Amino acid sequence: MKIQPLTEDSLIVYVGEKIEREVAQQVSVATQLIRQNLSDKVIDIIPSYHSIHLTYNLCKTNFFEFHALLRQLLANLEQQSVSIESSKIIEIPVYYGPEVALDMPIIEQHTHRSAEEIIDIHCSELYTVYAIGFSPGFAYLGNTDKQIAIPRKITPRTRVPAGSLGIADTQTAIYPSESPGGWQILGRTPLNLVDFQQDSLTPVNMGDLVKFVAIDKQAFLSLGGTL
Repeated sequence: MKIQPLTEDSLIVYVGEKIEREVAQQVSVATQLIRQNLSDKVIDIIPSYHSIHLTYNLCKTNFFEFHALLRQLLANLEQQSVSIESSKIIEIPVYYGPEVALDMPIIEQHTHRSAEEIIDIHCSELYTVYAIGFSPGFAYLGNTDKQIAIPRKITPRTRVPAGSLGIADTQTAIYPSESPGGWQILGRTPLNLVDFQQDSLTPVNMGDLVKFVAIDKQAFLSLGGTL
């Protein structure tokens, strides 16, 4: 673990160096520990792939004290991760039909696989939530099987419908609200993945595990999906 100062009231904790599930779970656990034990000194906390950005209250602590508190709190992070790591698995229904799989022909051509094979491979993975950003509730998930990995679009779309499921290299994500975007779209979920009336904002959090479940058009529409 490495702690690096950024400004007079912020720093980054590097938990690891690789983007992998074990490191993401340690980041999730470290975030929980900081919130539980240092909330009186922390103004903002932003967990990501293998690091945590922290802004602390200079009226209540300073860099040297806060650095020491973090070192002590996170000294045995690997062992603590084993006992309290997130095991929450969230199933997200996805319709992969041609009306919503806007880039499926491109993905087929790039991967030399049929739509059915791409769907089966995409649904076979258990994805880790590595980070939430870009827009409220936008969760970066990995790792997508390399068999169906595909680069982002050279020219992003000006409008991606809410609920759209996309791939960019070895990551996958759902656009929780309509926005511009450059990921390759292969499906859409009927679920609302961002709620500004709730404290948690989104049902998925850093360190959670996500499983995509393929559904047909009728199920998609009955769950509130729109085409």
